[in-house]
Amino acid sequence: MSDQLTDLIQPVVEGLGCELWGIERLSMGRHSMLKIYIDNEDGVDVEDCARVSRQVSSLLDVEDPVSGEYTLEVSSPGLDRRLFRLDQFEAYAGAEIRIKLKRPYEGKRKFTGRLRGVEGDEVVLGQDGEEVLFPFEAIERANVVPEH
Repeated sequence: MSDQLTDLIQPVVEGLGCELWGIERLSMGRHSMLKIYIDNEDGVDVEDCARVSRQVSSLLDVEDPVSGEYTLEVSSPGLDRRLFRLDQFEAYAGAEIRIKLKRPYEGKRKFTGRLRGVEGDEVVLGQDGEEVLFPFEAIERANVVPEH
């Protein structure tokens, strides 16, 4: 579903001068939320979010790719931005990140460390002087830890 939504939404977002950072669908009972994260070299402001929201909302009303009731939210990825794609992990090499795995690895699902980069389809995390490799498919969620 996410690839279909990405293919549908990305041209609209790019046409408005922004980058589609990621799409997240959160289920909350019968109602769900569709969160679209946009970015721009110069940053994202409220007007950017409003323009993208109007255009994407109209598109989704016509195409109807999301079943059931949902609320559309458009925002910037923020300082603790979620990483959705391997190229985003590559771009944030050197940053501290938090990873949550779909299944435990050595008894843990949550890891925090310095992102060393990407090797093939694996994310390399530096932790306690060692490097740990996680297959991209095994990662449920990853966020940048804001530097203070």
